[in-house]
Amino acid sequence: MDVQKSGRVIIIATQPRTKIRHFIWLSQFTMTRSCFRWALGLLTACVVALPTWAQFRVEVSGVGLTQVPIAFAPLRGEESSPQKIASIVQSDLERSGQFRGLAAGKTSDETERPDISLLRQKGADALLTGSISRMNDGRFDVRIRLWDVVRNQDLGAMSYTVVASDLRLASHRISDFVYEKLTGDRGVFSTRIAYVTKAGGRYNLWVADSDGENSQSALSSPEPIISPSWSPQGGQLAYVSFESRKPVVYVHDVSTGKRRLVANFRGSNSAPSWAPDGRSLAVTLSRDGGSQLFVIDAQGGEPRRLTQSAGIDTEPVFSPDGTAIYFVSDRGGAPQIYRMPAMGGPANRVTFNGSYNISPALSPDGRWLAYVSRIGGAFKLHVMDLSSGNATAITETTADERPSFAPNSRLIVYATQQDGREALMTTTLDGRIKARLSGQGGDIREPHWGPFSKLLP
Repeated sequence: MDVQKSGRVIIIATQPRTKIRHFIWLSQFTMTRSCFRWALGLLTACVVALPTWAQFRVEVSGVGLTQVPIAFAPLRGEESSPQKIASIVQSDLERSGQFRGLAAGKTSDETERPDISLLRQKGADALLTGSISRMNDGRFDVRIRLWDVVRNQDLGAMSYTVVASDLRLASHRISDFVYEKLTGDRGVFSTRIAYVTKAGGRYNLWVADSDGENSQSALSSPEPIISPSWSPQGGQLAYVSFESRKPVVYVHDVSTGKRRLVANFRGSNSAPSWAPDGRSLAVTLSRDGGSQLFVIDAQGGEPRRLTQSAGIDTEPVFSPDGTAIYFVSDRGGAPQIYRMPAMGGPANRVTFNGSYNISPALSPDGRWLAYVSRIGGAFKLHVMDLSSGNATAITETTADERPSFAPNSRLIVYATQQDGREALMTTTLDGRIKARLSGQGGDIREPHWGPFSKLLP
């Protein structure tokens, strides 16, 4: 929450059952101590309980224009595996929107040459075969081979020897291999996402696989946690915690659990966003009386002010090349997205359609801007082509929030409400293919997609 001496305040808004984490921009508002407590209480009520044991399932909907039909043969020996490798890979690829899974029929391993004519009759363009076996030391040997059915070519093989707890990660790595071989683009299935839940009286910051499974709690707190942001190297998360009864920015080492305080200045400290080099963070501070943008060393220290506007400036995000910062400001009378040099300077307005546009996210390739626009009271995810300025609403839901791009720029994760339940979704950039990463009842919020994984190279 951001407070200005000039009389304006940003608070977390709620709507019946949706409890959207959006900013309400109130002008000519008199901030008192009791009002501050009320606004903080409103934030605390923004999340409903979610059992910490909740698992995700992937539900893919929509039809893409071009989907590669790929056949999956049951892996030889998979019945003895605690993870069903072929099923995980198929779900990964279908969630990308570029593949359609087919049953190959008979079990086949990586040493056999497939019956190409039969696969062609089934309409398959590609085939994945393989095997999994348990070794004497308890580890699993996973081997797969990918075939181009159209050209009758062996596209290559890969293998992993892993402990049981790494079988899902190995499966995602196989998905990455298949995706890159068949599309030419790098896969993101072995990357991770971060998100926040509230269970009972505790908030949890979770780190999970890109499909939402295998979630691990990085932080548990009795006070709200918001705005998790992955470092460019993927080893740290910046976030805002209300442990001090006010917004404070921390940086958390995911592998060790250690964290450090980065911004705890007078007033509000919020909206951390990493610079591409990982050495600094853009943050929103109200230390000087208004909500303005600053840059601060990732280790902490004295921040440097970037904006000098009379309005509220917040939600900064760096461009992929580090030369610019996109942010939200009401300097024109209503929240819109602006762009300015990363070192500070004049800002240019980016969004012009609609009177309320927030939550900017830049694609890693620099081509796309995702954001949330309020249209007739509904909050919808939009994607803008930055080269043309053309923007399109890509969702049918009405409570979308906090989009974040996959590191290959092909998918977006966001929070929303669907069928009366809070959920995380992924969507292709055209909105044609969506996958629901849905917990077993409760609230799942604040997603952020991490960078490419350095594990299991």
